[in-house]
Amino acid sequence: MAIADSEIAGVLTAYLERYPHEAGQLAEPLRLLGEDQKFASRRTFPMHVTAGALLVRGGAEVLLIEHLAYGLTLQPGGHLEPTDATLLGAALRELSEETGIDPGQVVPVSKYPAYVEFGQVPARPEKDEPEHYHLDIGYAFATADAEVGRIQESEVAGAAWYPLDLAERLVGPRIARAVTTSARLQ
Repeated sequence: MAIADSEIAGVLTAYLERYPHEAGQLAEPLRLLGEDQKFASRRTFPMHVTAGALLVRGGAEVLLIEHLAYGLTLQPGGHLEPTDATLLGAALRELSEETGIDPGQVVPVSKYPAYVEFGQVPARPEKDEPEHYHLDIGYAFATADAEVGRIQESEVAGAAWYPLDLAERLVGPRIARAVTTSARLQ
């Protein structure tokens, strides 16, 4: 069964309790989640939920992908599947699918998201998707020595480990929060 809007709203509310300064930018998705429109489905517009994963290796590197559809370097992640039971589980599934990382070598560093972003996504006529919004809920994970395996070539052009400073320049401040959270685990 798909993840319910009420569960997503609960995760978002818990996140905002930790990061109240982000309440203004996340007010609209929180309002939409109260409408119970099944935002776990990729076919729900004007918004649906995605899950992302920030994997920190040895406290010094972050795994990023080259996303085919957007032509960007970013963290692994993607749309929820009807079989996903939790947002954290969806993030781990996306990480493993896109990068070939063995999920047995990865540890979630918190039950809370490391970041939540609400952003506009361009239309993709080839997928019959109008311009819409993603509510991307991302979790931090840590590993001692996991290696990239077989990438998901239909969505990813490459996956590699990036030094923290370069990863932050490419992806933004969410990297610092993932690293800080991961450092508490070690």
